[in-house]
This record gives sequence, C-alpha cells and structure tokens, in this order.
Amino acid sequence: MTARPELHFPADLRAMLDAVRRVGRPRLVGGGVRDWLLGLTPKDFDVEVGGVDFETLHRALARFGATDVVGRSFGVIKVRSRETGEDYDFSLPRRESKTGAGHRGFAIAPDPALSDAEAAARRDFTVNAIACDPFTREIIDPHGGQRDLEARVLRHTSAAFTEDPLRVLRGMQLAGRFDFTLAPETAALGRTIADTFSELPLERVWGEWEKWATKSVAPSRGLTVLEESGWLRHFPELAALRGTPQEPAWHPEGDVFTHTQHCLDALVALPTWPDANLGRRRRLMFAVLAHDFGKPSTTRREEKQGALRWTSTGHEAAGGPLAQTLLWRIGALRELAAPVTALVVNHLAHHHGQATFSDASVRRLARRLAPATITELAAVMRADCNGRPPLASPETHLRINALDTKARALEFANLAPKPVVFGRHLIALGIAPGPDFKCVLDAAFEAQLDGAFADETTGTAWLRQHLRIN
Repeated sequence: MTARPELHFPADLRAMLDAVRRVGRPRLVGGGVRDWLLGLTPKDFDVEVGGVDFETLHRALARFGATDVVGRSFGVIKVRSRETGEDYDFSLPRRESKTGAGHRGFAIAPDPALSDAEAAARRDFTVNAIACDPFTREIIDPHGGQRDLEARVLRHTSAAFTEDPLRVLRGMQLAGRFDFTLAPETAALGRTIADTFSELPLERVWGEWEKWATKSVAPSRGLTVLEESGWLRHFPELAALRGTPQEPAWHPEGDVFTHTQHCLDALVALPTWPDANLGRRRRLMFAVLAHDFGKPSTTRREEKQGALRWTSTGHEAAGGPLAQTLLWRIGALRELAAPVTALVVNHLAHHHGQATFSDASVRRLARRLAPATITELAAVMRADCNGRPPLASPETHLRINALDTKARALEFANLAPKPVVFGRHLIALGIAPGPDFKCVLDAAFEAQLDGAFADETTGTAWLRQHLRIN
C-alpha cells in the first residue's frame, strides 16, 4: 500500500476532539480513514463518538460554533467551526434495521454502548469500515478492511449489504475512483437485489453516477461492477454494447462494451483531464460513455475494402437520442443532454472531412456542437482513438490536432460563432419587418459561416449586395 501521509488535523478540529475525548470515545471513520490508508490526504473528517449520550456530546461541541441537530434522530451533530467556518460531522454509533423497501426503509437508533466492531458492521464495504483513534493513531479494523485495501477489493462488510440497493451503485463509483475490483461473493449478493433498483430515488442514482463521472481514475472498473452484479440490465443503452461485434482490423480489443471501457480509461489518462472542471468532466465522461450507443442498431456485415467486414455506418447519429435516454434514466442534470448529444453525434467529424480543415468547416462544426466545444470534441476523439489497444493511429491524432489547431487559430475552440447581422440591420437598410426577415437572416448567417463577412460593417455590405440595395 502507498505510504500514508502524516495525519494532521486542523487546529479547530483538534480542539473539538480534545473536548469530546473528555466525555466519550472519539473515532475517525469512513472515507477519510480509507483515503489516509491509501496514501491520500483526507479531505473530510467524520467522527463517531461512543460511550456518550447525544445531549452530553452536544454540550461538549456547542462552544466551538453553530451546531445543526437536524440529524438528532440519527445521532448526528454537524458543527460549523466558529474559527474557520468549516463543517465537521460528529455522530453516535447506531443500529439500523430494515423496515421497508428502498434506500430509506430503515429504522435507525443511536446506541452509545456499541463496540467498535458492532458499529463498523453497518457500513457498506470493509474498506469503509476502518476506524482510527485520532490521538494514538491506532487502526481499528474488525472486518479486514486493510487487507482489502491492499488487494484493491470491494467486499461487503456483512449480509446487511443487501438491505440497501444503493450500495451496488456506490460500489460502481468506488471501483472507478480507486481502481477497485468487486469481490465475487459481493457481486453475487448484488445479483440477488438487482430487482430492487426501481426502489431507489432518482437523485441518489444520479449522485453515484456523478461521482463516477467526475472522480474516477479507472472508470472501466465501474462498468465491470455493474456487469458482475447483474445491474447492467438497468441501463439498456449500455448493456446493448456487450456482444456487439467490431471489425478486428480496426478494433482488435473486442466488442463495443470493451472498447467503451478502454475509451473511458483513455479519457482520464489525457494530460488535460486533471485540470478539467467538474462540468467539463461530466460532459466528457458521459459523451465517451455514450459515443457508440448507436452501434448495436447499425452494426452489420458488408463488403468494404474488398472484404466482408463489420461496419456501423451512421452509428454516431443513431447514438444521440440514446445518450439522452440514458441521461434521463439516471437522473442527470438537464443541462447535460445538449452538449453530450452534440459530442456523440459529431464524434467522427475528423473522419468524414478532408485531410485539412477549412475555416468554414470548423465554424460550422463549432456551431453544431454548441453548447459543447471543439476542445471537448477533440478530447472525445482522442479517447476514442486510444481505446483500441494495442492498435495505435498516429494519423488519426494528426487529424485531431489539425482540427484543434485550426479551431484555436479561428478562436472557436471553446465557443461557437454567433450571428453579427440582425433584424435591426435590415431595418436600417429600409426593409420593413416581416415574415421574410428570418430567411434573409438565415442566409446571412450561412454566408458568415462560409467566411463572406466577419463583422457588422462587412455584414451590412453583404446584405446590400444580397438584397440588391444600392
């Protein structure tokens, strides 16, 4: 395992821990401990405090800042530090019992008397069931989480895993984020609850998909979790890729599902990925995920280059509506549909054009892509090209680079052309408003995209010539 960094606490949290230690038994728990053991710097510190009742814990914390006790019934207190404004979560150990269907069908009862092992048993995976004494740095690992961290394995902590179907999707995003595999026995449990997917609130489904999309270092692992757990069938646009053949001469890596996995991993390996903001990561990850959704319906054997080959003519256009359907199915942000669809539909633009890109073709492409951009399209294209191991295609990368370079030279790499001629220009030329305005303005914009003019002055001159006005 990677050498762990020093575990440092902010001064305000350290003061809270000192106060809590006087009344109870504080433990660092959850993802912060997991990340620390993986050699990462923890971003969140969650504290579970045994041996103390809620009111006593609340009194110990109240002097450090505003406290939110909305989670009283769950034994949770959120403290906003008076010194820094940071939020810290303190909770009591608790018991959970299944009372109904779905992610919310639980009765939760705080129980300060629970042992460390009993408290950890309610957690989803062993790697998230490790606790740490914040003062001695003693690791408390009653369920073998450190062993599974070493092996990069997601294993359920107890049979109660099946009581919360969201845990399968949580496994999906954790596998992608940390390059984990799913233990066979945990995959088997996932298959037993595959029919409970419909019980999950859509916003919780999206929450796990969004983490997968924005935080993954090996996104293909997430798709493997879905497949092994039997949950892939809940995303039929994705499931249809498995078994859809590809021509080995162009795709030696296997079927379309395997290709998509390689493409996703190639995306996060691009040098531009670490600097991409969350919005761009969402657009790119889902565009690459969906870029070949049209292949199952368009793949056939036909003669090409003198031999019978698998082809998927028109799959990029066919994939656009399917990308939208998947985004709707997982509760994605509405703003994602337009850019993801545009990237899917245009992801082969570098193959359909000439060896060099004209100014007009780049302007038109930028316009078709909006609100996505040519910079984003180039990333999708590069991921697609790199997702065919061991096949490499320097020629394809040269075309993508040429497109990117041309777009940057025209200043359309990250924006789309906008019209410079409007109705007011027609009125200024003495043309009365009417139904013909739109036809003239559409023609003007087409001419602008072709390079006939670039500003209001030259646009007005074009209008005079087009309308035969002296």
